[in-house]
Amino acid sequence: MTDSPASPAPLADPHLVYDPVHGDGPKDVVILGSTGSIGTQAIDLVLRHPDRFRVTALSANGGRVALLAEQARRLRVKSVAVAREEVVPALREALAAEYGGREPLPEILAGPGAATELAAADCHTVLNGITGSIGLAPTLAALEAGRTLALANKESLIVGGPLVTARAEPGQIIPVDSEHAALFQALAAGTRADVRKLVVTASGGPFRGRTRDELTHVTVQDALAHPTWAMGPVITVNSATLVNKGLEVIEAHLLYDIPFDRIEVVVHPQSYVHSMVEFTDGSTIAQATPPDMRGPIAVALGWPERVPDAAPAFDWSKASTWEFFPLDGEAFPSVALARHVGQLAGTAPAVFNAANEECVEAFLGGALPFNGIMETVTRVVEEHGTPGTGTSLTVSDVLEAETWARARARELTATTATAEARA
Repeated sequence: MTDSPASPAPLADPHLVYDPVHGDGPKDVVILGSTGSIGTQAIDLVLRHPDRFRVTALSANGGRVALLAEQARRLRVKSVAVAREEVVPALREALAAEYGGREPLPEILAGPGAATELAAADCHTVLNGITGSIGLAPTLAALEAGRTLALANKESLIVGGPLVTARAEPGQIIPVDSEHAALFQALAAGTRADVRKLVVTASGGPFRGRTRDELTHVTVQDALAHPTWAMGPVITVNSATLVNKGLEVIEAHLLYDIPFDRIEVVVHPQSYVHSMVEFTDGSTIAQATPPDMRGPIAVALGWPERVPDAAPAFDWSKASTWEFFPLDGEAFPSVALARHVGQLAGTAPAVFNAANEECVEAFLGGALPFNGIMETVTRVVEEHGTPGTGTSLTVSDVLEAETWARARARELTATTATAEARA
């Protein structure tokens, strides 16, 4: 970031409203990942505010076809998409049962590219709630089609890096992560030249206060017991390792064009303050709400307007304790590693993310110990080195780097599992 007035606006800018097609009436919204945590909470919000939002299409992986069919009927969508083609017969049957012959069924799209096709559909906003780097193609499609992108899929920005920044217009992306939605709102209090640093808060996860040695025997059940948020298993493990926070540091850098040395992480166990912006006059603006993802979702879908009663507010008549602690980088090395790969740029973030996804799956399957996640990811990142860090990054570069990282992580995981079996 520079303080020059001529510097380009960041991807996410609360002072800019990117509004390609919206006129009077509800905003047309496409929800990708509708049966996941973000998707279901977004639908809850939309159903309570039909005057503001109208969902036209839904996509899901295909593991919960009954829920997808119910969502389609309640929202009266035009199209539904599933990534898994083999579930189409079950989805068609579930839709027929939901609609009961009273009205035509929505169009069904299926296959790995189905969500990407919906992302380019005629709408105002695309909410990308897909988990993992498979969300990159839909993110690029939504941006190229000129849609406002409500981005919950942080991996697509992180692995795509310059691919995303090259396609996005200033203000076209509005983040859905609670931390980045908080920064987005706090940044509205000043100009870019006024910002001294961003402060990203972390709950600390279920293992806050433990040493690296004490994390050796953590079980899957332990790791899935997040103290604040109810999320899917992969994201919950990422929160336990603090990889999620490392990804958010990279995301903050890309969204707001702030150098890495001006992005700080602090532990805030209560998760009331979702992030803060410190300004050059010494003031700090914090965004605080009880933990509820419907608040950030409402900001992303409704901006620049506020959505009434989107989420519960604080009861200020009750006493509460708000604590802040420094991050233990020795016990949780993931944030420092994420900063490193973020500064390398190029394909390094894609390698970091892909290796982590493989290692988390191995941990959930009992093939890798908890500390082995970051040990393996670190080794994969080190072996990758710094290729592909130039400015001419392509989608093929990213996919090739991901493929290599996944294969190498699986090799190392298998070696670890074999060694432990012999021990």
